[in-house]
Amino acid sequence: MASSEDKEVANITKHVKILIVGAGMAGLNAANILIKCGITDLKILEARNRVGGRIVSVNMERHKVELGANCIHGVLGNPTYELAIANGLVDIVQNPKPHNVVAATEEGRRVPFHILEEMFEVYGCFLHRCEEYFISQYAPPEGINSVGEHIALEAAIYLEKIPNIEERRIRQAMFDCLLKRETCISGCHSMDEIDLIQLGSYVELQGGNISIPSGYSSILRPVLSVIPEDKILKRHVVSKICWKGQQPFISNGEISSTGSENSLLGLSNCPDPVAEDSDDSDKTVTGENLQSSNDGSPVRIECENGVAFTADHVIVTIPLGVLKDKHISLFEPTLPHSKCKALERLYFGTVDKILLEYDRPFLNPDITEVLLLWNNEDELETFGSTSGSHTDIADMSHRWFRKIYSFSKISETLLLGFISGKEAEYMETLPFDRVAEKCTEILRKFLNDPFVPRPKITSWKNQKFTQGSYTSIAVGATQTDIEILAEPLYSDALQTVPKVLFAGEHTHPSFYSTVHGAYLSGQRVAQALKKVLLHTDEDSGKRTGFRLENGVMKFKKQEDEENASILSSWVEGISLE
Repeated sequence: MASSEDKEVANITKHVKILIVGAGMAGLNAANILIKCGITDLKILEARNRVGGRIVSVNMERHKVELGANCIHGVLGNPTYELAIANGLVDIVQNPKPHNVVAATEEGRRVPFHILEEMFEVYGCFLHRCEEYFISQYAPPEGINSVGEHIALEAAIYLEKIPNIEERRIRQAMFDCLLKRETCISGCHSMDEIDLIQLGSYVELQGGNISIPSGYSSILRPVLSVIPEDKILKRHVVSKICWKGQQPFISNGEISSTGSENSLLGLSNCPDPVAEDSDDSDKTVTGENLQSSNDGSPVRIECENGVAFTADHVIVTIPLGVLKDKHISLFEPTLPHSKCKALERLYFGTVDKILLEYDRPFLNPDITEVLLLWNNEDELETFGSTSGSHTDIADMSHRWFRKIYSFSKISETLLLGFISGKEAEYMETLPFDRVAEKCTEILRKFLNDPFVPRPKITSWKNQKFTQGSYTSIAVGATQTDIEILAEPLYSDALQTVPKVLFAGEHTHPSFYSTVHGAYLSGQRVAQALKKVLLHTDEDSGKRTGFRLENGVMKFKKQEDEENASILSSWVEGISLE
């Protein structure tokens, strides 16, 4: 139900120079940079009643836990790490706690350490070989197109050399477990879905994973510090973005517009199967101020609560999952054909966390993670591959939990499990008690301990404004698809100033799926608009955007020296190879 505040502003159209859709890291950082440069005529529309997007830290009874992004991935060249260091959120001297992993079978037997060590090393080698195809000159074996297929092939060759049936079975279960883990890292249902050659397009920054003791959400505070509260409008779900060929006119005191059916630069559009605001920067649109400050007419944005805006420029940071599901109804006219096809090809899967809180510790204090080696005699899949086939036939209620590959210790009384893909989607339909009961049964079986207590709280997160977890490159997709999504939209072929710009982790060709990818994408679009609005680009007759040059992300027309006031601007010159 709309609040009284919503009713007051409904049916009013306001004009701003820049409208940002989404208050995740990408949108917030774009606003942060623009405001620091003196560009303050902007608003951020956020669908939820909070900011941060997929960054969300919550308090359980005795713990602060991450329901979204878990940690900073890498140190060297990571702007979020530098942001955390600059604001005292992490210590520059890291003393990582020892990570002691054990693997257990369904019969409750512990796998010898030498086998565990061997399998981690072998699997790491196989995965590294998959990553090398991206930069190598040689092609994979014929008919092998996915990461899952390639690792299954190498695993089969490896296992043939092991004569003992039981030892071969344990190693096979280890491969399967590690590939389930990989689906959670990649954000997919099966590694058969991840393109083999494109796996190496993701660039892993060195330095390990860094947790923020005060919670990952605290990384938002320095970004939010320069953004006035009234610039962020929460609970504003965007339902329509009319971005091209707008012809505004006044009718009965209201503004309406019609969209051109022509496509961008002659490209055909996608088929359409169905056809708190008190600052002076907000201005009710009248016939006198409809004219945009750049070429063409303003973009019109409509929200579900009845509020509408026009803007000279729109930055869209909507997650890939929502774009894949809603882009036909969201954009008017529909997006160019190239963007539609890129949306179809890229993957946005489901990864869920299972958080189990206990009254008392029960795991050995020296153990930090228990890998679950499920028996696979009755499985229709091997090594985490071809898993799309059996899930449609078998009863998911009898097997969803077999996708949980481990439980790791956040504290002595808090365990974390991961689950991905269709099994995760099924789990989201279950009541908490049933998940808690099944997890207790699993732990008792694998630990061979009938006295493992029941957890007090089970929690995971399902967000309709995200519709998944993070981006990966599916079989048949390429890094170019991400670059296509990042390209701005222009209202006509002659316009040199972008109408709609795109940001978010799904628009960074090398750091997709990460917070620092989202951060840098927000920086990219903010700097592109800064050049236009502050006339800092001498060659203003060329279109703005970005390109990859020798593996280095650069803005078109960008000078070698970046604005030193932008945090982590030095990252722009770091090679992505």
